[in-house]
Amino acid sequence: MNGPGEPGEPGAAPGGEGILPGLRALRDADPEFYAACAELADAPGRHGALDARTRALVALAVDAAVTHLHEPGIRRHVRGALEHGATREEIMETFQLVAVLGIHAASTGFPLLSELPAPPGGDEAGQEGGARRAELKAEFVRRRGYWDAAWEDVLRHAPGFFAAYLHFSAVPWSRGVLAPKVKELIYIAIDASATHLFTAGLKVHIANAVRHGATPAEISCVLQIASTIGIQTLEVGVPILLDELDELDRREGTG
Repeated sequence: MNGPGEPGEPGAAPGGEGILPGLRALRDADPEFYAACAELADAPGRHGALDARTRALVALAVDAAVTHLHEPGIRRHVRGALEHGATREEIMETFQLVAVLGIHAASTGFPLLSELPAPPGGDEAGQEGGARRAELKAEFVRRRGYWDAAWEDVLRHAPGFFAAYLHFSAVPWSRGVLAPKVKELIYIAIDASATHLFTAGLKVHIANAVRHGATPAEISCVLQIASTIGIQTLEVGVPILLDELDELDRREGTG
């Protein structure tokens, strides 16, 4: 849904052309609630802080996140981003940025692991040594431009994994296809999404976005876009309800 005025969104075209199939069904079944959905989906575009291309990429990030993977939305927002002037490389870089989301298993879990007594014989970090950890930390700061205390525990327990993640996460930052501010807005969107709600990361990336020049209005627009994914309940659910009602009528009619 996220990203008003894009093809396939409520209100994207007069007379209902281009309306999502699920919302077309909703429009017919409950016009009042359809209108409320359309108003909500269109609100970030009326906000005016972000251009349509950036809104489409942010919306794509929310739907492509591993915690959501809403394929109709991914396809819709890829199409919308292309139609608003995004390049293949920009969309690929959006996917690469979103693919880091799985690391929150480590950044959340390793600090908890650190609360346990140290195992006999030490850990991987002890074997690799403090110099290697310091080198990896400096490389992360150089390539990613920030450091967060949560990484300390990942680096201590699993420096080899941290090194692999550093390379993985730094690839889109080394190519410079999207502006750093846009990259951070994408991170904000996936951390703020209802399917993830990763507050620790959200704080980090809001601060990073501001450092790269994002305004409160732009961040507000991202949060509004991420907040509209609840409408996808209707996109998926209403056609199923109508199909099942038709099937029930068919069975009762032949019973």
